[in-house]
Amino acid sequence: MKNRIEDIELLRGLAVLFVVVYHASTTLMTWTTPALTRFYSYFGGGFGVDLFFAISGFVIARDLVPRLQSSNDFLSALRITLAFWTRRAWRLLPSAWLWLAIILLAAIGFNQSGTFGSFRTNFEATIAAVLHVANIRFAELFMQWDYGASFVYWSLSLEEQFYLAFPFLILLTRRLLPYALVGMVLLQLFTLRTPMLMMFRTDALALGILIALWSAHPSYKLFQPAFLARGWWGPVILVGLLACLAALGTDQLRIVSVRIGMIALLCAVLVLIASYDRDYLFPRGAFKNLMIWFGTRSYAIYLIHVPAFFFTREIWHRLYPDQASFGDQFFYHFVLTAGALIIVLSELNYRFIECPLREHGKRIAQRMLTGREISAGTDNPIHSR
Repeated sequence: MKNRIEDIELLRGLAVLFVVVYHASTTLMTWTTPALTRFYSYFGGGFGVDLFFAISGFVIARDLVPRLQSSNDFLSALRITLAFWTRRAWRLLPSAWLWLAIILLAAIGFNQSGTFGSFRTNFEATIAAVLHVANIRFAELFMQWDYGASFVYWSLSLEEQFYLAFPFLILLTRRLLPYALVGMVLLQLFTLRTPMLMMFRTDALALGILIALWSAHPSYKLFQPAFLARGWWGPVILVGLLACLAALGTDQLRIVSVRIGMIALLCAVLVLIASYDRDYLFPRGAFKNLMIWFGTRSYAIYLIHVPAFFFTREIWHRLYPDQASFGDQFFYHFVLTAGALIIVLSELNYRFIECPLREHGKRIAQRMLTGREISAGTDNPIHSR
């Protein structure tokens, strides 16, 4: 099986860039202008998280589901499950914990402007993230109290909760798994999304898994959108769907009451097109290579962009200590500083934390699959994403 689908990496890169731009409106720029207000009235980049969910469900399910469904005894199912959790832990947790620690250190020693908030607030957020309950904390504090600089960890907590339960769902439902997932999607499609339900939305994850399951069925090839390979149909569809998602993602536009469910469905359409691995969404070239670069580093960028925004604000506060507040004249100063920090720090994190520890986790998981770890008595379990 091919490890990397370039259109999937393209979507990852676009997803993280949309999230970064979306969060910049509140965590980087502390001012507003008519132009910014107008832009963010039509731009809701938060849908990038749902696109991540759909991608995650597809990538993980196409390997995990066949393995577990073909397991014929408890021990083999246990090995597969423990190996899956181990790979995820080594892939995700070191970077996540590193940046939680950096945020805490910044709250203590690099916080003259108060940008990072109090140490106590960030410490509470850190504990919630480590325990994978950040999504619950986020919903409970929503629009009432400051969360801290690690608020993006809500989505990581949701994914970990889901993937802790997912192997059991596969084993319990077996061949009925698609029906359980369809029920999950339909239930959420028409549900009123309270802040708590928003933090537990799994429809995009379920749709990504359904695409992975369908890709193993002969009918999947019958729906291959080969026409997208001709001319510029692929990029036109990509831009059109992204524009619809951005419009659905903003709270300012009243398009449809079930907009969150629609976001999940449109994200699934993008992942479905990408899943054919025929460059249907965008032809190979400089732009796609750039987006693939962002895509392969999307996890690091997701973790780092908010701390980088706060570092930027603190840096310029120290450079201009007499400046009571910053305005639009500092727009490019802030954007270029934050962009440079995100790119450099993400590259360092990817090369020296993610890649080596991910490979280490793969080796441990492979030993567990062969039975050596379990036979030795070391069977304690600890989005890849």
